[in-house]
Amino acid sequence: MTTPSSSTPASIQLPAPAPLLSRSGWSAFFVALIVVCAVAPVLNLWVPAGSAFHMSDYAVALLGKIMCYAICALAMDLIWGYTGILSLGHGLFFALGGYVMGMYLMRQIGRDGNYKSDLPDFMVFLDWKELPWHWMLSDSFAATLILVVAVPGVIAFVFGYFAFRSRIKGVYFSIITQAMTYAAMLLFFRNETGFGGNNGFTDFKRILGTPIATQNMRMTLFVLTGLTLLGFYLLARWLVRSKFGRVLQAVRDAETRVMFSGYSPLPYKLTIWTISAMMCGVAGALYVPQVGIINPGEMSAANSIEIAVWAAVGGRATLIGPIVGAFIVNGAKSWLTVTAPEFWLYFLGALFIAVTLFLPNGVVGLVKKIKDKTSKKGAAQ
Repeated sequence: MTTPSSSTPASIQLPAPAPLLSRSGWSAFFVALIVVCAVAPVLNLWVPAGSAFHMSDYAVALLGKIMCYAICALAMDLIWGYTGILSLGHGLFFALGGYVMGMYLMRQIGRDGNYKSDLPDFMVFLDWKELPWHWMLSDSFAATLILVVAVPGVIAFVFGYFAFRSRIKGVYFSIITQAMTYAAMLLFFRNETGFGGNNGFTDFKRILGTPIATQNMRMTLFVLTGLTLLGFYLLARWLVRSKFGRVLQAVRDAETRVMFSGYSPLPYKLTIWTISAMMCGVAGALYVPQVGIINPGEMSAANSIEIAVWAAVGGRATLIGPIVGAFIVNGAKSWLTVTAPEFWLYFLGALFIAVTLFLPNGVVGLVKKIKDKTSKKGAAQ
């Protein structure tokens, strides 16, 4: 009988978990936090309008809107970049969160509408006598906050359960998500559903009893959006660096092998799919009061495809990449739709093709590649 030598370890030591962010990462995070919570409010509220350092109300609204889009891009990265699930229907979850918030904002109008009624103006115009059942909690801000997360989450959970249980994946899953979004858009276009039909919801007056069109309220919404984006980024980092996140990446790379290893992909895919949908719902709820309108057009196929484009342009499976992509693409969109609106869709298509062919890892991947080359060159010298 042989005995193990004293040098043989009694147990295998697992590597210590990596920190959530590196030192430079935390530095960049706190810089972004200071910019959102301090620099932007000072430049908008306190710096005079004639100053070169003044941040205009237009810039506040535009950046606030793009940060909402960045949340959607981050949510897309969790399911596409880290799990290998390409959704072409995330515009639905974004719109659902927006509609939930829009219903609350419509109730906040009260009797200040054109018809001086407790019912929203479009209901009076269509000769509705009372609120439909799905509007009953719309006057409560607390209930609205819960429903903003719950409605997209429940719908995503039910859809995802049947889709993933049936092992639908790849292009077939993408087509089904797009069909689901298109069906929902047709439903919301109908006047009898009680969602404002083609016009949707607009002409908002107040939120929590405070006028929504004031400079202070717009900056408050801007700061809340920025904090939400930063918070979701930390949540996403924690998810993908955990054991849960490692299983997701294994599912992306070799789902069959994961099953042979004793893991069921269903709960992992369903969980991240539902979390991603809820993130989009929160983004939609923040988007509506800043833009001032929500209609079924937000569920269009083009909007959902754009979310995937933002993630691809910035760089999938990087988390920061989709955020960068959302800012790049929407910044270009804001400029091109003013200077050359007829070329915007051509530019978007060409950008997606160029990224797919020449930048498979996106802008962030290109920057990392250049940095690696520079460091190797410096080490060789």
